[in-house]
Amino acid sequence: MTAAVIVADDALAGAPRVSVARGYRFELVKLVSQWRIRLLVLACWIAPALFVAAVSQQSTLPVDTLFGRWMLATGWAGPLVMLGFAGTWALPLLTSVVAGDVFASEDRLGTWRHLLVAVRSPRRIFVAKVLASLTVLVLLVAGLACSSTVGGLLAVGNRPLVGLDGHLLAPSDAAVQVLLAWTCALAPTLALAGIGLLGSVALGRSPMGLLLPAVVALAMQVAQMMPLPVAVRVALPGYAFISWNGLFTSPQQLAPLLIGVVVSLVWAVTATALAYALFLRRDFTNLSDDGSGRRAVLAGVLPLTGLTAATIVVVMATTTSATGSGIEQDKVERSVATAFAHLYRMQTDQLNRPAVTEAQLKTSAACTKAGVASGAEGAGNDWRCVVSWHLPGVAATGSAIYQLDITPDGRFVADGDGPKEVNGYFLVRTPDGDAPNPLWQFDGNAELLPTSKG
Repeated sequence: MTAAVIVADDALAGAPRVSVARGYRFELVKLVSQWRIRLLVLACWIAPALFVAAVSQQSTLPVDTLFGRWMLATGWAGPLVMLGFAGTWALPLLTSVVAGDVFASEDRLGTWRHLLVAVRSPRRIFVAKVLASLTVLVLLVAGLACSSTVGGLLAVGNRPLVGLDGHLLAPSDAAVQVLLAWTCALAPTLALAGIGLLGSVALGRSPMGLLLPAVVALAMQVAQMMPLPVAVRVALPGYAFISWNGLFTSPQQLAPLLIGVVVSLVWAVTATALAYALFLRRDFTNLSDDGSGRRAVLAGVLPLTGLTAATIVVVMATTTSATGSGIEQDKVERSVATAFAHLYRMQTDQLNRPAVTEAQLKTSAACTKAGVASGAEGAGNDWRCVVSWHLPGVAATGSAIYQLDITPDGRFVADGDGPKEVNGYFLVRTPDGDAPNPLWQFDGNAELLPTSKG
């Protein structure tokens, strides 16, 4: 511990120290008094509702976004579309502005010595600043979730939601799953916040400290688009921004989500602990000593690189049957057949045909990739599936063709390629008029890890 820290801890020892609670209130007031924080709070609590309500009234929907094609059908699709956008762009930027600046602002203003004299404990200052920044981040995330939900429900209504495997979730079940999805997204947000705290302490007033969470998030997004082994993909701290979609299958694909949440929390704790250790070694008597590149490498980059390697080894050891990309022919066929069976029943209800169950349909799928008939694997837009099913009392076997575009994280879009009366047109003629054809295009999710936990 430096001399400055000792002086700050021991000077004016007869006077009572400022408690963590008082320091937390002080730091929280400092944060919310900043105009950019106030604008962010207002934006997070108002803009998502307006965006979701406006998009839900359009005839053209963001079908390339998960659950975007269902925004006209249910209000519960809106918060999930917003969650996909937030995990990619909004949350990394919010953590940069809040956590990435909470310590660096004192360097820019040169107020460290005044703060140390007032509080007389670097440890309490650190805890108060961390708690204040996390409170603001939780408030912003809650605003994104609540606002988008209210906008969707007011614009479209409290209706059932179609899951990623085509099964219908009742409005109450959809509400629970949406809440769980946003709650799980807090874990990678905390990981980015810990990285922001570390960058704010290590790099001081350098702009790189402010941008560090956004840069790390961008690097993780790029990594997720690459053909990485499934164990490496799941072991990255940002994977929980993607794996929440496993909550919307039946049975739920919880293994990737739980691993992603645990990895994110480990990153959050590790990065915050590194920031704490670095903060206690700061020389607050030297106004020019506000961080260095060497310190950032030794105290931040190397430990977090080692943590990444360790988590990859642990995930590989615990998921020994998950090899390669995790996208395998039998998984794709099973996912396509399951989703088709659920959606076929939905189309049957639309057309007022006799009800049929999945067991009666006996749906199966035969999928190939780039002409490979057996053992096909990997992401790509060159998958082709032929779905077959049986109707009770009908001797002929029905069949439909789909072209699949599968992303490296296992999500796929199945595009109908005939016959026209089943999936060849985006509308079906119902007794009440034309309605969207659920079998024309649908989203699905091939489970990367081998087992589901329901």
